[in-house]
Amino acid sequence: MASEGKNLIGVDIGSTSIKVCEIKESGGKRKLIRFGFHPLPPETIVDGHIINSGAVVEGLEKLFHKEKRRQVALRASGHSVIIKKIAMPLMTAAELDEQITWEAEQHIPFDLAEVHIDHQVLRRREDEGQMDVLLVAAKKEEIADLTNLAIEARLKPLVVDLDAFTVQNVFETGYGAPSPGETVVLIHVGASLTTVNILADGTTAFTRDIANGGNYITEQIQKQLGVPFEQAEEFKCQASLGGPQAAPQVTSIIDTVCDSIAGEIQRSLDFFHATSGEPEMHRIFLTGGSSNLPQLMNAVGRRARVGVELVPPLEKIAVEGKDVNPQLLQMRAAQLCVALGLAMRKDRERRT
Repeated sequence: MASEGKNLIGVDIGSTSIKVCEIKESGGKRKLIRFGFHPLPPETIVDGHIINSGAVVEGLEKLFHKEKRRQVALRASGHSVIIKKIAMPLMTAAELDEQITWEAEQHIPFDLAEVHIDHQVLRRREDEGQMDVLLVAAKKEEIADLTNLAIEARLKPLVVDLDAFTVQNVFETGYGAPSPGETVVLIHVGASLTTVNILADGTTAFTRDIANGGNYITEQIQKQLGVPFEQAEEFKCQASLGGPQAAPQVTSIIDTVCDSIAGEIQRSLDFFHATSGEPEMHRIFLTGGSSNLPQLMNAVGRRARVGVELVPPLEKIAVEGKDVNPQLLQMRAAQLCVALGLAMRKDRERRT
């Protein structure tokens, strides 16, 4: 996508909290001028479905009560979204627009009347007479639920993006696009979902959502120690900060669960290797609220046998303005990647 116009305000409605980022761009530089965070009650969003819409609307209203600008970019993820890279014969943009619906019927396991379809050409392989196309389908009902909540909170949703692509935006802002021939894995560990996005030759080659994330770690601490969820979450957060654990078993539980999540991630990487013929992974990057757990980083690196790094979301983005609380930003930095990527979207965009 080529972007024009003003930046939208990024709104990441996650399963445990809402994160809001606003970026100002000038002279080729980006500045974070606003960051907001609002926790959501348990069970507000379950398996990607919004159960307690009132809590979400109330949270949005609190985060935007002083804000005049209301144009926002939202995110969709989970089972309601399918992303596939497909190979098609070389054709013009007009021919592709005509052909894509038929092609989607072969690859999307939903009734096409129930989904929004979008596509983007990733790479033209002139010598083979082929091109790689990224095909995306999102359930209309889920997107409507999401946008209607924003409208109820008097916001103007203009864009709905996907977790994998928002994280990629942030990564490429800080590190630049991967080099030709380089395979990079971006892993976003959210509260309820872990999103894997593999970039090969600078474009998305494979994505997968894993139905486990930070909440799974907390739930196992809660279950095995017999403590309330809030207490278990606090133990997990202390572990991510390297602080003292209230119970000696916490580290052991986190080790075991992180290894389980790393195993799921490795299965995705193995599947990609087996089906793509791409060379080995070169670098792996983690983002998301639980990416700060050393046990998770170590487990992913140990299984993949590749160096693992954290994505610092604010690399090459200055922080400026009275609407950014530095303590809150530091505490929640690992969780703002998706909202930050959304805030990079513009109110006028054109397809390239």
